[in-house]
Amino acid sequence: MEQPFGTYNFSAFEQRWQAYWKQQATFRTEPLNCGKPKYYVLDMFPYPSGAGLHIGHPEGYTASDILGRYKKANGFNVLHPMGWDAFGLPAEQHAIATGEHPAVQTQRNIDNFRRQLQMLGFGIDWDREISTTDADYFRWTQWIFLKLFQNGLAYVSEKPVWFCPELGTVLANEEVLNTAEGPRSERGNHPVERRPIRQWVLKITAYADKLIDGLDALDWPDSTKRLQKNWIGKSEGAEVIFAIDGQKEQLTVFTTRPDTLFGATYMVIAPEHPLLEKITSLEQKAEVEAYVAKVKNKSDLERTDLAKEKSGVFTGAYAINPINGAKIPVWTADYVLMGYGTGAIMAVPAHDTRDWEFAKQFSLPIIQVVDSTELIDVTKQPWINDGPMMNSGAYNGLRASEAKKRIIADLNAKNQGKLAVNFKLRDWLFSRQRYWGEPFPILWVSREDYAKINRSSAVAEFLPTEPVTCRINQKEVCAVPLSSRQLPLTLPKVKSYQPSPTGDSPLSKEIDWTEVWLNLENGETIPQSQPQPGASWVKASRETNTMPQWAGSCWYYLRYLDPHNAQAIASPEALKYWGCPDFYIGGAEHAVLHLLYARFWHRFLYDIKVLPNPEPFQKLFHQGLILGEDGEKMSKSRGNVVNPDAIVKDHGTDALRL
Repeated sequence: MEQPFGTYNFSAFEQRWQAYWKQQATFRTEPLNCGKPKYYVLDMFPYPSGAGLHIGHPEGYTASDILGRYKKANGFNVLHPMGWDAFGLPAEQHAIATGEHPAVQTQRNIDNFRRQLQMLGFGIDWDREISTTDADYFRWTQWIFLKLFQNGLAYVSEKPVWFCPELGTVLANEEVLNTAEGPRSERGNHPVERRPIRQWVLKITAYADKLIDGLDALDWPDSTKRLQKNWIGKSEGAEVIFAIDGQKEQLTVFTTRPDTLFGATYMVIAPEHPLLEKITSLEQKAEVEAYVAKVKNKSDLERTDLAKEKSGVFTGAYAINPINGAKIPVWTADYVLMGYGTGAIMAVPAHDTRDWEFAKQFSLPIIQVVDSTELIDVTKQPWINDGPMMNSGAYNGLRASEAKKRIIADLNAKNQGKLAVNFKLRDWLFSRQRYWGEPFPILWVSREDYAKINRSSAVAEFLPTEPVTCRINQKEVCAVPLSSRQLPLTLPKVKSYQPSPTGDSPLSKEIDWTEVWLNLENGETIPQSQPQPGASWVKASRETNTMPQWAGSCWYYLRYLDPHNAQAIASPEALKYWGCPDFYIGGAEHAVLHLLYARFWHRFLYDIKVLPNPEPFQKLFHQGLILGEDGEKMSKSRGNVVNPDAIVKDHGTDALRL
């Protein structure tokens, strides 16, 4: 029912103009040859939840709309598109609860989001609308993955990862929160645990330097740049090899302070270190095993919390310091992480706060090797600043910088150390054990059948130089990529969306889809329930994990440039004309997730000559948050969401936008 305000019937007025804009295609982007300068303004596209838009969404959308209209009025060819980041767990959880296919609810939610955005009168070119769940879209997500695979940037690893039994999937480190109740999932606040599961991993660490260096030229908030730099966490130092006394094993450590080697009085290795079991003595075995079990489900943040009391266990092993031959005890402690450096450290308690606290806790020796410029007793507090070397043999009197160079050179000459660079950034866990995501365009075959592949055949289109292997059901298998003409690989219908308690995807139960005959010449597949067609056909199994929701959002801004192109992500002409967004609006909470992942994919596509520029978002703006009446971020789970429909009904679209 229309609600007039005085003599101004805002509802009728707004609907009239919105109908006119739609009829006249007022906000349709003009052709590339229109002769106008371009301006590409973009909002981070939303996940179409069942709750619809809340009042926080239009804040950023209104800003981009103002900018787009202003540029259009000033003679620019404006691209202001919208789409949907539509894969994800909520739709799958709805499917588990109701049996309704995730696509049905997703489309219903998209229709509602579109209705609301059109009601709000934003100047969007709806002819360029995209959804990450459309096969014509995710064929290119799969294609990008295959290019990463071909170039050695995708591999498989079975290692302890965060698993959420309630969600039935693996979570990346960024998706796990450290809470008073222990580690919890960011989505749903469910308990999580460490579990070894086979995972696809993207080698984002290979791009660490480029991701740091590229930030300098970007017009981004300094706080966001700092977040990315700190997340990547570049450290320069040395790798040093310690022999284990009386054993053939060696421990390699990464240290930023090789100058303090003479002050190393003990070593610490992570509880997950592969050598821990081998070097632990029989006398210490039970105590070490009990400690490992105790810390298994601690989050990285909890383990590295500086305020927590240090814990650890002596392994019974001793390492030989390569610089002076000293025997030092090897401990295992949770403050050392397997994912950073080598998972082992040399501890210099006189010159490192954590090492000093650990040494005091367990009465370990403290030897000062850097002279302090103040009267400091290192048995009472560590000296963590620079100074001349002391108690360091031939290196006494040298400044730390010079001692580092000489010690590394001397270790290198004896093959006991070398210069090294390390990053806090870890490779990106890129698979989920769920249904509602992009299927991996990968088949698994035996090593014997893999060796039969002709490098000039269609099957070899995306084949890497070295095979990607893993063990499935106790057998070694090799990954075979689908060819581009077999894309998109779509999801089959399944009987149940319920994940397996073992962590396997619902897809693993669809035998007719997973178990196939593969033609090694043209890449065609048929179910193994049919007879083997010929000698060129071999048994193969499809990958049953699916890609994470981040996959489709890594490159969506490129598809807007040419959304109906069936031959490429976008035409070279569109890529050259539009480049990338001139103005990108979205939340600061995406600094080390979407914004980092998108930069990685974009830089890779630039390196392989798909894109003409190295960075995706030249100018970034964070719009901030609209809080609920309770002062908290708006969230359906908190019950503090304000729906824009109610405000438009009572006050009109223009009032809401203002």
